[in-house]
Amino acid sequence: MASVPGDGLGGLLAELEWRGILHATTPGLAARLATGDPISAYIGFDPSAPSLHIGSLVPIFGLLRLQRRGGRPVALVGGGTGMIGDPSGRSSERNLLDRDTLETNVAALRGQLERLLDFSPGSGGAVMVNNLDWLGQLSLVDFLRDTGKHFTIPYMLAKDSVQVRLDRGLSFTEFSYMLLQAYDFAHLNRTMGVELQMGGADQWGNITAGLELIRRASGADDGTEPAHGLAYKLLLTPSGTKFGKSEEGESVWLDPARTTPYAFYQYWVNADDRDVGTYLRWFTELSREEIEALEAEGSRSPEARVAQRALARDITARTHGEAAAAQAVADSAARFSSDAIADPAVLKSLFEGSGGFTFGADVVSAGVAVLLAEAGLFPSRGEARRMIAGGGVTVNGTRVTDPALVPELIAGEWLDVRIGKRRREIGRRVG
Repeated sequence: MASVPGDGLGGLLAELEWRGILHATTPGLAARLATGDPISAYIGFDPSAPSLHIGSLVPIFGLLRLQRRGGRPVALVGGGTGMIGDPSGRSSERNLLDRDTLETNVAALRGQLERLLDFSPGSGGAVMVNNLDWLGQLSLVDFLRDTGKHFTIPYMLAKDSVQVRLDRGLSFTEFSYMLLQAYDFAHLNRTMGVELQMGGADQWGNITAGLELIRRASGADDGTEPAHGLAYKLLLTPSGTKFGKSEEGESVWLDPARTTPYAFYQYWVNADDRDVGTYLRWFTELSREEIEALEAEGSRSPEARVAQRALARDITARTHGEAAAAQAVADSAARFSSDAIADPAVLKSLFEGSGGFTFGADVVSAGVAVLLAEAGLFPSRGEARRMIAGGGVTVNGTRVTDPALVPELIAGEWLDVRIGKRRREIGRRVG
């Protein structure tokens, strides 16, 4: 397991600072890390879906950097708290999931985390835990007696995650979430020696509640800190868009069945010039010198999108593997090339990776205008004819001038359609 020589854990906060990620730490954390002694840290992941999305990469990279420097990452999936729902950063209460659904989601998340973190046996290997294993054993009476007694209502009401929801409505179920997360931290501290909880800035109230519970339960009054907290900044793009969403407003998932590696790669390639430097710092392990060199090259030749391509290649390979990243790069080059695509294997890869249109064998003989309109590429046959008359449609590398043209299919199955200067659609015959 690779680690960073020299500054090791003692250099973690400085690295997070230059990467622009660090939001806050509790007193004593810097001194604790400076000792160089191994430390275990955990971050919680919400299993409300059967896949993590790219917003989850912020905490994942937090664990990755800790592990690279010799710390032990503990990935907690909230099989228990997922039944409650975290109000942090939400304007309404989430739908509560049943146990079977959560168990399925938890299993899926483990597979994704194993690709991104090193779960090798040993003292520094990542560990995944499910808080349902201990929260599911709690009785309400025990929880109120042993945990609830340490928190006052004013203390809980003062937390930002609670304040922003009071006007919109906050159920007792969600109000209790803070105590459950605090219990998680105390449990991991007691049973696994976990000293540090990390998370986004919107989790700061929950993190400090856990510290409060550990402090009170341990009876520590000698000025030492039995546990620590670290929060990352929330990623808001300078371009004003919400990070983690495609242009269509859909989440970008780590599961290739939900977001293909090609679409995943294209999301990063399309990063705004104002955002790419931030993304390189947050979502790659490239050095400061490498990132600054890419930024400089991007400033000199922004049209080449060198920084975006380096970012996209790196994070796609880390998330989906080298083979998938290489295929995404090749498919992207083919899709945006001005050359016609005649290779059925390339057409198939593009169709599966970026989506395309299908058409029945019966509409081919009706001519290209009818085919493209029926496939949904144009809102009507008349619009298809007008675009063809204006010279804006190319099929299999040949500009179409006759809307009644019967196109010849590549390998009896495929069409490579160009509409205007930018739009390319891959069609596949079905039936």
